[in-house]
Amino acid sequence: MMTDVLGFIPLFIGTQEIIIIAIIILLLFGGKKIPELMKGLGKGVKSFKDGMNEVSDEINKPSSGNQSQNNNNLKEDK
Repeated sequence: MMTDVLGFIPLFIGTQEIIIIAIIILLLFGGKKIPELMKGLGKGVKSFKDGMNEVSDEINKPSSGNQSQNNNNLKEDK
């Protein structure tokens, strides 16, 4: 069986393992608490994606200082 660098965590989880983990989670948290946990997890993922989009927008947005400087250079060339 393939393991990660540490040697004790399997890299691939099969269907049986996922079912066992789901049953354990159901037993620990109960049926009423799981939808609340998933809602919180969804909000966290959405917030993370929004943050990543903001960062990429800032990186890809041309700065206003360079834009006006480029416009001045074009005017001088004419």
